[in-house]
Amino acid sequence: MFDRFFKRFSKDMGIDLGTANTLVYIPEKGIVIDEPTVVAINVRTDQILAVGNEAKQMLGKTPPHIAVSRPLTNGIISDYEVAQKMIKYFIDKIHEDGSSFMTRPRIVIAIPLEVTEVETKAVEDAAIAAGAREVFIVQEPMAAAIGARMPIQDPIGNMIVDIGGGNTEVAIISLSGVVAWKSTTIAGDEMNRNIIQYAREVFNLFIGEHHAEQIKKKIGTAIELEEKMEFPMRGRDVITGLPREILVNDTQIREALSRSIKIIVDLIKTTLEITPPELTADIHERGLLLTGGGALLRGIDVVIAKATEVPVRIADDPLTAVVRGTGILLEEEELLKEIMLPSARNIK
Repeated sequence: MFDRFFKRFSKDMGIDLGTANTLVYIPEKGIVIDEPTVVAINVRTDQILAVGNEAKQMLGKTPPHIAVSRPLTNGIISDYEVAQKMIKYFIDKIHEDGSSFMTRPRIVIAIPLEVTEVETKAVEDAAIAAGAREVFIVQEPMAAAIGARMPIQDPIGNMIVDIGGGNTEVAIISLSGVVAWKSTTIAGDEMNRNIIQYAREVFNLFIGEHHAEQIKKKIGTAIELEEKMEFPMRGRDVITGLPREILVNDTQIREALSRSIKIIVDLIKTTLEITPPELTADIHERGLLLTGGGALLRGIDVVIAKATEVPVRIADDPLTAVVRGTGILLEEEELLKEIMLPSARNIK
């Protein structure tokens, strides 16, 4: 009875708490928040100045009394207080119309596969402290597979590769569970660092992380393209210390990204090697699904398909697959009960 009462007066939400971006889904409305996981705080007053896009614009440009923080590292909360404030900010933003007096929502949060019970507890505690009534924790690849409408409950092999900002996860799913998996911290953020390192070593140029990400999105590729692409690279000259701009092309950026791409491909191959033969046969026939922001890197599906000899397809809107999965789980309680992780809040 009370559950029905609370449901009526709260906006339950699914959250993809990503290293690079946080997305929030509300049933009947869909994705209502899609912003960078960045928070700007006035350290003198301990007040949040900006969250998301506005805070990201401040990176590397702040005076000493303003700290710009990314509270998640490799998909795991690294700054508990800031993460809690950020989640509270999003909950308050969704309920800011003031139409209800009961605003403590049920929240489904997706977390990486390779997390400890203590790290899981930190996510639960942060959400409860931010105002959640109940918190349900699910694994990111499971949420992404559900969001992509894969038949995870069937006795067949479903292979999903989620290339996020802080980590890449490869999972084989069957009968609502992860049968085999591998994970690495080589993902979108590491690709940005590859470009920063390449700029310094090859061009004697210091560039910022935000600019490196722009270059990756504009001309980053995993395969050679028919048409050459170029983009200006701007930064500070290592030798003179003065601003400098050069024009870089897709071949150079592909060279910068090649090591990270190879590690991701090798991870997929290693996961296939430890997969039970019956499921391997299913995957060979059905292929694998790419999700996450890294799936948008031009030609990465072609490289993976060639290396693994497995058909590869990219999810529709791969960036939102995880949060769409959490949204489906809010509405399908039996499936949620089946795949959610046990609560870690009873850990002393």
